[in-house]
Amino acid sequence: MLSPLKNLLTQFFMPDDGRSSLDQARGLQLATAVLLVEVMRSDTEATAVERVATVAALRKKFALSDDELARLLAQAEHTAKGANDYFSFTSAMNDEFTQAQKIRVVEYMWQVAYADGQLDANENHLISKIAGLLHVTHGDYIAAKLHAKEAAQQRSTRLG
Repeated sequence: MLSPLKNLLTQFFMPDDGRSSLDQARGLQLATAVLLVEVMRSDTEATAVERVATVAALRKKFALSDDELARLLAQAEHTAKGANDYFSFTSAMNDEFTQAQKIRVVEYMWQVAYADGQLDANENHLISKIAGLLHVTHGDYIAAKLHAKEAAQQRSTRLG
């Protein structure tokens, strides 16, 4: 059962020994998607609006087609179910993303968490933990949280 997950992670996160940049980009896309899916899964009441926020964040970050997004999300959901830690995902991001890109991922995570209009304690804990693994400073973590919360309130005001 763990062998398919190990093969998947090995494929995406092996040290670069001739691996194509396309494979590396796909690995980073999967890592980002898994972390966003984990925010959805950590909520005691996951909603469709959180899924929409996850897809929107992935679309902004990677400019993928609808079919590519659907495949990435399905793969991320499958991978998230078998993952027992976040280090393999965050270490790939630490190796390849700039600090600004890592902060943006944390902000996307907050956007997913706030998408349903309420922040679950499990979501808060998870994002804090991942921000630490991404070496995002506390100030940047709070700024990302406030920015996402403000955007969610503005969306709520427009819709309400």
